[in-house]
Order: sequence, then C-alpha cells, then structure tokens
Amino acid sequence: MNAKFARRIVAEAVGTAFLLAAVIGSGIRGERLAGGNVAIALLANTIATGAALTTLIFTFGPISGAHFNPAVTLSAFWQRELNWRETLFYIAAQVTGGCAGALAANVMFSEPLVAFSRHARNGSRQLFSEFIAAFGLVLVIRTCAKYQPRMVALAVGGYITAAYWFTASTSFANPAVTIARSLSDTFAGIRPIDVPLFIVAQLMGAGAATLLTIWLLADYSPGDRHD
Repeated sequence: MNAKFARRIVAEAVGTAFLLAAVIGSGIRGERLAGGNVAIALLANTIATGAALTTLIFTFGPISGAHFNPAVTLSAFWQRELNWRETLFYIAAQVTGGCAGALAANVMFSEPLVAFSRHARNGSRQLFSEFIAAFGLVLVIRTCAKYQPRMVALAVGGYITAAYWFTASTSFANPAVTIARSLSDTFAGIRPIDVPLFIVAQLMGAGAATLLTIWLLADYSPGDRHD
C-alpha cells in the first residue's frame, strides 16, 4: 500500500468514526435533555448528524472522496471508479472506523463500551424506508458530483437531514452506520438481529440508484449544466 492510498484509507476510517460519534453521541445527549419528548430528541440528533456529515465531507472529500459508506463505495466500484482492492480497503476502513466511533460515543457519555442495542427496527415499512433512503442518497451523490461537485457536501448533508424525518427508519442508508449503531443500546441504536435486512435493503436501493444515474447521465460531458 503506497502512502497516498494509505492516506485515503485513514481518511475514510477517521471520517466514518467521527460521523458515528456524532450520530450516537447526539442521540444520547438529545434523549437525556429532551425530557421524554422523542420529537425533540430526534430533532437534536438530526441537526447534529446533518451538520457533522456536511463538515466531514468538506474535510475529507479532497483526500478520499468522503464515502463513509460501503453502499457509496460499491456504487463507485460498479462505475469503475475504484478497483476491487481499493473497494475492499475502503469498506473495511468504514466499518472499522464506524465501530470505533460508536464505542467512543458510548465512553464519552458513560455508557458501557459495548452494549448491543435492543431498539427494534424491523418490518416491511422500515426496510422499504431504507431502500428509499439509500436510493435517494446515492442518486443525490452521483448526480450532484457530476453537475455541482462543489455542492456535494451541502447536498448530502441536506438530504440526510431531511430523510431523518421523511423515512420511517430515520434514514440509516449506510451499512457501516447500521453495523456500528447496533453496538450502542441508546437512542440511535438498532438490534443486531435487524441489521442484515437493513443492509440488504440499503444495497438494493444503492444499486437501483446507480442504474438510474448511469442512464440519467449517459449524455453528460464536463461542464454541462441545466440551470
């Protein structure tokens, strides 16, 4: 592994770690301060997550592309932007970094280092929500990256902020996030038993969005804009 690629992998791991620390930490803080008002807790969780994601994409985007998400990485692989070796390293870094971020959040808020979540997130509506969440996320990323590359961070942060509220699942939309959130028995958690189907739904949504963007951007050439 050369130094340039190593920096990309570290950026993916560190960025995903901070994303999970924001997701889980703000969920814990929001729930503790909301006095039982779930809407207020979710609002706090949403704002912190959207702000952190936007900032992290601006920070690490120039280094690694700031995927922080195996579904996004697999979409890039499908489009031949990454080879299989790069893809595997990216995904390993994202999952490892995400789990580290979840554990860090647990420690910061005096929760057990590892506490498997008991928060049930199952059923067809939740899974369909994850399909929609991942579909929309990849659609936004791939389309915006072609026509408005400087706006990707704002577009992704804005989409996730909105999707927290318009999807029944609160828009995990990310296999690494889903795995890591199972390690915290707090507001943002998900039962380990619910993780596999969430990931399947996310990958299906990302795959469908990739196919759509291949068609939508078939005539794209650099500099194209349709304001």
